[in-house]
Amino acid sequence: MTEALAAGIEEPSINVPQLQARSGFSAMAAQLVVNLTGWVAVALLFRNEVPAAVLQPWQWAFAAFWLVRFGALLPLGRAASPAVASSGRWWAVWVAGMLINSSLWGTGAWLFFPYLDSSRVGVLLIIGYTLCIAAAPVLLNHPRAFLLFPVLYFGPIVVRIATSGRHDAAAEAGTMLVVFALTFLLVRAFRHSLLRTRDLQSQTDELLLQLRVEKTSADAARGAAEAANRAKTQFFVAASHDLRQPLHAMGLLASALRQKNLDVESARLAGSINESVDALEGLFSQLLDLTRLDSGVIEAQPQHFDLNELYRKLRLRFEPLAFEKGLALRFRGASHHVWADLLLVERIVHNLVSNAIRYTGDGTVLIGCRRRGNRLLLQVWDTGPGIDECEQARVFEELYQVPNELRADSPQRRGLGLGLSIVRRLAALMDAPITLHSRKGHGSVFTLELPVGQAQPEPPLPPPPAKPQLGLTLKGRQVILFEDDPAASSALEAMLAGWGAEVVALNGAASCAAWMAANPAAAPPDLLLVGHTMEPEGSGMDAIVALRGHFGEVTPAILIGDNALPIREIQAQHSRVHLMLRPVVPVKLRALIGFKLGEAAH
Repeated sequence: MTEALAAGIEEPSINVPQLQARSGFSAMAAQLVVNLTGWVAVALLFRNEVPAAVLQPWQWAFAAFWLVRFGALLPLGRAASPAVASSGRWWAVWVAGMLINSSLWGTGAWLFFPYLDSSRVGVLLIIGYTLCIAAAPVLLNHPRAFLLFPVLYFGPIVVRIATSGRHDAAAEAGTMLVVFALTFLLVRAFRHSLLRTRDLQSQTDELLLQLRVEKTSADAARGAAEAANRAKTQFFVAASHDLRQPLHAMGLLASALRQKNLDVESARLAGSINESVDALEGLFSQLLDLTRLDSGVIEAQPQHFDLNELYRKLRLRFEPLAFEKGLALRFRGASHHVWADLLLVERIVHNLVSNAIRYTGDGTVLIGCRRRGNRLLLQVWDTGPGIDECEQARVFEELYQVPNELRADSPQRRGLGLGLSIVRRLAALMDAPITLHSRKGHGSVFTLELPVGQAQPEPPLPPPPAKPQLGLTLKGRQVILFEDDPAASSALEAMLAGWGAEVVALNGAASCAAWMAANPAAAPPDLLLVGHTMEPEGSGMDAIVALRGHFGEVTPAILIGDNALPIREIQAQHSRVHLMLRPVVPVKLRALIGFKLGEAAH
């Protein structure tokens, strides 16, 4: 507790002296009540047996002393003052008063005995037993006074009986001694029980105090951790745009450089830059996903959806990449309906398909779904190199990468080993089991179990686009480029021009509005390539809406945005605009442009 206080944690206040004062006051008040009750019983039962000259002086002396003790108790009862409770002198005075009170009772028994029969003597015994019980809580810390108290009460009456001269005096005195001994033993056991109770209460108070201090410390630590976690998340969100922009421009400039007539060594260096940008793109997305999971901002929001909707998004994202690599991308089971979080399922399958395309050199990647009871098995199959059985238990661990036979300098080797760990954590948010089956050299299949959903109104699907040609040329094509970052705009313009396109570069909302006003009858462009702007007066989606209002709603469009802005992805999906995330890899942009132009031509 001292360390916690030294660390600046406020210790909860538990006033132990005040608690002792209140406990002592209750026991002392009970003792006074017992004394007063005994005094009344003596006055009523002995008034006809004991002469008034003997009884009344004792009664007046006892009453006066009782009033003195009552007055001494009042300060403790009014405020339960810790100062009074912790005063050794005050306690000593009260204990002395108890012994004097016991002597008064013993004196009374000595005086009354000659006038009492056996039944009245029994009354005195009962009063003495009750007084000893009432005194035990007060005399817990005064063992000598505890021993003396019953002696002062019972001693005179035992001596009086023994010296009375009656024929059975010895027997009566022996009986009284036995009663005294039993009373003493019972009261002593009661005192020990009270001592144990007090010790337990003291330990409980200490544990409660320690618990409160530790809870305060834990609350402070949790608050600091939550603040640090929020700061980390805010940093990643804020920094993602600033970090992606130069990386984005670097990849575009490297791609434009490769289109020049370079020597072999320069061309190899430009290609290495492109590979590095491609690897960094995946790392950015994984790190940002991991940050959101750690911060707890991602929550599952299940809904009914058709797999057609999911497959449409996956086809739009991965068909260009699969075509570019020469792989067949197939979809099966689109008629099923799922009850799950669409965005989380999409992110899981996105990571699985991305891995499948990355590690499959030749063959097919299949996304399929089949029903088993009241569950759906959403699966991603590939014909890649497969995973050894001894490695399959660890593939979902963070920072673990399966050893493979790829070259050490291959871009497929680069990464942090976070993709499948993110898949596992997203699946856990939905309570959806995910499993892996694989054979070395025969490919792999990942299975995600999801609840069966209900059918929803299905919008008509657009016809499949024509397959883009790998040797894409944009000769004779006009592209309107809207980008607020000068470096990225210059790099994109140079790269598009290198592919043969006629580029109209617009920088910001004001530039876009001025160009449309100056060219009211301009022919519709073949493509809108729009970067998300950080300007408060406009955004990438606003620019697309404005340009489409000028040229027509069917104008193909690609929006380049940040992973930190998922709302842009939703807007892009509903506006039939494809979203690419910074940093843009030129080969992916090249494939996507061919895909979009083929879609428009069809």
